[in-house]
Amino acid sequence: MSFALNGLVPDVESLEDWLSRPSEAAVAACRRLEGDIVLLGVGGKMGLSLARMVRRASDQAGNSRRVIGVSRFSSPHAMHELRQAGVEPIACDLADREVVSRLPLAPNVIFMAGQKFGTSDAPEQTWAANTLVPAIAAEHYARSRIVAFSTACVYPLTPVASPGSSEADALNPPGEYANSCLGRERIFTYLSKKNGTRMLMFRLSYAIDLRYGVLHDVAWKVARGQPVDVTMGYANVIWQGDANARAIQCLEHTDVPPPALNVTGLERVSIRALAHRFGDLLGRTAIITGEEAETAWLFDARCSFELLGSVSVTLDEMIEAMAKWVKSGGPSLGKPTHFETRDGQF
Repeated sequence: MSFALNGLVPDVESLEDWLSRPSEAAVAACRRLEGDIVLLGVGGKMGLSLARMVRRASDQAGNSRRVIGVSRFSSPHAMHELRQAGVEPIACDLADREVVSRLPLAPNVIFMAGQKFGTSDAPEQTWAANTLVPAIAAEHYARSRIVAFSTACVYPLTPVASPGSSEADALNPPGEYANSCLGRERIFTYLSKKNGTRMLMFRLSYAIDLRYGVLHDVAWKVARGQPVDVTMGYANVIWQGDANARAIQCLEHTDVPPPALNVTGLERVSIRALAHRFGDLLGRTAIITGEEAETAWLFDARCSFELLGSVSVTLDEMIEAMAKWVKSGGPSLGKPTHFETRDGQF
């Protein structure tokens, strides 16, 4: 049950439990999947909760598989957290081919590594993280099935009057970051075809944790009396726990060549309406700046719902939980999404 439904004010411990609570579909997938699961780039915003969910879903499925989390692990705290959850942490620079060659092999791989922010200052680092690292990983795990995290930013901005970008649409994104992500998909696809590696491109849009995400950014701006820019007038979001469950399920839907799947919510979120809603919930007046442009990054996620089923947390529940989090002074990761950005420069 979500916090929005049970009326509780969440704390970090209960939030972490909520984010890593496996769905029945994720447990069923773990029951059918054979072999260990490796998560590459597990140290990012979603990695820890996804690794915990894989462990919990496997345990509930009666599967004693190894769950291995790989990252640079700049902080020992993340390694400790994984061990506590029954996940084996391995410190590794995924850009180092020799070190990667010593990673344990496994039939199931979820690739989460990548770089977004800082692209404008050091584009070569972003391209290395988003194309070279995938190549090294795909070569080492050529005999595995790989769910490769991508981004819905590989699509161009689409008219707000349209249904949003679908998996069949042409990829022509703005900005260096998004093009490096397109490069990541092209590298994975090339090596999938070359080596017969089953993969899936997991095109995620705005996973929501109470400590970061579009809802977090808008809520805190309203709470602090800061203006909310509505030029990028709309977005699609999904609860991070639901995105985690979908990543696990997608291990059963890999293929050669890799299919792509838009992973986000069906509802189109109006940034203006969202700001006013948070204003009502927080007892503040939302300050709006800008006017909605005719285009936005919007995505048609119907295929993922048809393939993987519904989600467990609704948009209203996310909004209500976020308002409670802000009112209670819940912590922030301090990593704004920059959802307002329209030129792809991060």
